[in-house]
Amino acid sequence: MPVAPSRRPHRRLALPLALALGLAGLGAHALAYADAARPPQGTTAGPCVEGICEYRLGNGLRVLLFPDASRPTVTVNLVYAVGSAQENYGETGMAHLLEHMLFKGTATQRDIPAQMNKRGIDYNATTALDRTNYYASFPADEATLDWLLGLEADRMVNSTIAKADLDSEMTVVRNEMEAGENSPFRALYERVRATAYLWHHYGQSTIGARSDVEHVPIERLRGYYRTWYRPDNATLVIAGRIDPQRTLDAVARRFAGVAKPAQPLPVFYTREPAQDGEREVTVRRVGDVRLLMAAYHTPAATHADAAALQVLDDVLGHVPGGRLHKALVESGLAESIGSDSDSLRDPGLFGAQVALAKGGDAAKAQQALLAQLEGIAQRPVTAAEVDAARQRLRNGYELAYTNVSGVALGLSDPIAVGDWRLYFQRRDALEKVDADAVNRVARTYLRASNRTLGRFEPSDAPERVEVPQAPDAAAALQGYVGKAAVEAGEQFDPSPANIQSRTQTVVIDTGVGRGLRLALLPKKNRGNTVTFSANFRFADADALRGREVAATLAGAMLMRGGGGLSREQIDARFQALKTAARVGGGPQSASIGLTTRRDQFADALALAAKLLREPAFPEGEFEQYRRQAITGVEASRQEPGTLAGQAMARHFDPWPAGHPLRYRDLDESLAALKSAKLDDLRAFHREFYGSAEGEIAVVGDFDPEAVKRQVQALFAAWKPGHAYAPIATAYTAVAPERRALEAPDKANGVLLARANVSLKETDADYPALVVANYILGGGGMKSRLSDRIRQKDGLSYGVGSDLDADASRDGRDDAGAWTVQAIAAPQNLDKVEAAMREEFARLIAAGVDAAELRDAVSGLLTQRRQARASDGTVAGLLGRNLFFDRTMQFSADLDAKFKALTVDAVNAAIRRHLKPADFSVYLSGDFAAQGKAPAGK
Repeated sequence: MPVAPSRRPHRRLALPLALALGLAGLGAHALAYADAARPPQGTTAGPCVEGICEYRLGNGLRVLLFPDASRPTVTVNLVYAVGSAQENYGETGMAHLLEHMLFKGTATQRDIPAQMNKRGIDYNATTALDRTNYYASFPADEATLDWLLGLEADRMVNSTIAKADLDSEMTVVRNEMEAGENSPFRALYERVRATAYLWHHYGQSTIGARSDVEHVPIERLRGYYRTWYRPDNATLVIAGRIDPQRTLDAVARRFAGVAKPAQPLPVFYTREPAQDGEREVTVRRVGDVRLLMAAYHTPAATHADAAALQVLDDVLGHVPGGRLHKALVESGLAESIGSDSDSLRDPGLFGAQVALAKGGDAAKAQQALLAQLEGIAQRPVTAAEVDAARQRLRNGYELAYTNVSGVALGLSDPIAVGDWRLYFQRRDALEKVDADAVNRVARTYLRASNRTLGRFEPSDAPERVEVPQAPDAAAALQGYVGKAAVEAGEQFDPSPANIQSRTQTVVIDTGVGRGLRLALLPKKNRGNTVTFSANFRFADADALRGREVAATLAGAMLMRGGGGLSREQIDARFQALKTAARVGGGPQSASIGLTTRRDQFADALALAAKLLREPAFPEGEFEQYRRQAITGVEASRQEPGTLAGQAMARHFDPWPAGHPLRYRDLDESLAALKSAKLDDLRAFHREFYGSAEGEIAVVGDFDPEAVKRQVQALFAAWKPGHAYAPIATAYTAVAPERRALEAPDKANGVLLARANVSLKETDADYPALVVANYILGGGGMKSRLSDRIRQKDGLSYGVGSDLDADASRDGRDDAGAWTVQAIAAPQNLDKVEAAMREEFARLIAAGVDAAELRDAVSGLLTQRRQARASDGTVAGLLGRNLFFDRTMQFSADLDAKFKALTVDAVNAAIRRHLKPADFSVYLSGDFAAQGKAPAGK
């Protein structure tokens, strides 16, 4: 579902690092494609690369069309070339604040979130250093697309930017700022950037200075809006199941009337001087994890060195095979590492980070970190390391390009750098990077005098790194044409009826329980992708007593060595197979999840099965995992969300002492981690694991007969040591309580509320309650709680509710729960709770009206249809159906029940099940700093 518009800093330096696509370089006009549209009058055609074609309206708006009929969805991404780097003195945070304000409406669109929800549109917006983008995704529908284009054209120049809205939203943005300030990593990251840059605005946080956000005059915000929100500063990307000609005509009809201002766009000319010595910054706050960061200035994205720097980033930061992981994590000096290389319009930063346990030796870790970063001349990067890094990056590009919606969003940053074709040029440039290039950029930029870490030392002969000037995008793209477009898949109808008719269901009698149940849905996919999801069942509650910790740890170790391969070799093998893999387990099941290609599927499945059956449980990996887990638990100890969540979980725990599902608090979890023995893990796997009973779902481009044979050979004969029996769950009445929990030095607070309800997915009231929860707080920005607490009162950046219903094969389990969660400044949590209770009372007393019900049902049905466009979601649905003895008719029937709901039925269900007096409430924050805690225990 859509979430609130959010600020997302450009490519945060993260721990652990998630592989991010680099975007840089530019090429020339390319070939005309068969499905390219004929430009309407006043519009010119630009280059086409790999299925994406560019057009330019007379007012300067750039339009990119990426048709793909294989997914029944459309994604629209409007990118403005303005971010925090375009803010001046007193304007910090203005780009992000304006992002929020554009959801407040225009003269003709008074309630944008409501209109989005009504049409089932999944939407959001982000602000970064060089750009702001507004994106939306929905099931393919020309009327919805036309409405959305009209909205974007309207709010491009007609947003009201009202003082009342600013006053309300400023508080919400400030709460978002406070939420970020809770993170030790985020705080240190922002200080490192601010220290690394003396003049350039890349050194200022996208969220802005609190004083600027709180005091910005409305006239200045309107002026900023008029300056930067204009067609000649925007690129509109439309991808998915579209007709290019009709889509381009619709764009021209909606946007051609938006005038290009006579005043030219401002030009920024500040250039960061070469750094003249080591810099340092220290942040001291409450916390339980120690962090180190090192950052070095590097060229802009269009510079020739950018691709080699991206490869260097992967060589250093990949887990588990990268140099930093080996030198710091495997040695025990650190618990986790990360690295990142900026890809920006102007020179950015190359960074690395280390997380240590609270008692870790920071001096030794720093020495090892700098030795790896600045000592590459003594131990050069090898050709094998470069080949492995390029393979990982290549896999990322190939997998990303099978998802047109992801590509539509992934073009945002290259557009901000100067041209969307940089996306493809960077990918191709990576293929030409060799070890010599990687070692050269390491020697050039990773120097002490170019470092921001934590130390400054005067020098008689300072060494300075002059970052070379990068060419503009047009020069960098000279002669570039790109590769052939990826072959698209079939046009698939994601309706329950079609999914069921296309799915083959097979039962393999293994002599164990219900045997192996298979759901096979073959279809042609873009890039020949296939998704595999399996859950194998074993054990009952009695057998698990005293073994639950070993069960959890055994499952976590399955991909850390097995089948004769080390963790690093497993990672390399799956990369070579172009496969995203997950093999894991828990107390009552083991699972395999694969996303791969048709040609690699059989080998990837065989490897995953081998890891499941033959884990090595290496001692070094076990100790590393144990250290990381302990550090993670300690790091979360003083977080408001952890404190509130622990208190709520403890109060609502229904299980008796000794039961395998009984709640463990942090101290109990730490004690269990510290006392766990590797032999216990080996024994649990040996005595419990098996694959002869379970559910397997396969969706995508595969041969069903070959899959049946392979599943039979790999899994049917391996019988579990203890037969599977589900653990029954039942509704338990829990007396309400209210608690305030102190979280020192945390600017953001948390509210959690919960009441148990007796509810099953098959209950007559279930559809009505799902819709009721959607209206109350499940509908994102357009819900009763969000309208009141965020939009009207301006107290919280994020507030919502969830309704959980139980399910079992025998239809008896009914352990449901209704929960509410919100963040807010600690001094505002009392107000948030009061507003929540007032909305409860209003929902019960007045109920929902016909318009709310109509829009909620429309939004829910659209979201469910959109979800079924994902192969992963469909595989999950099919596997769940196998477990509960259902078909897709269950989904179709639920859709029909939503459509048939009446206002009276929904209101009656609300009054039967929503009991405000039963809700327990947990508030956590730095109340001492405010002078008092909220009323309550």
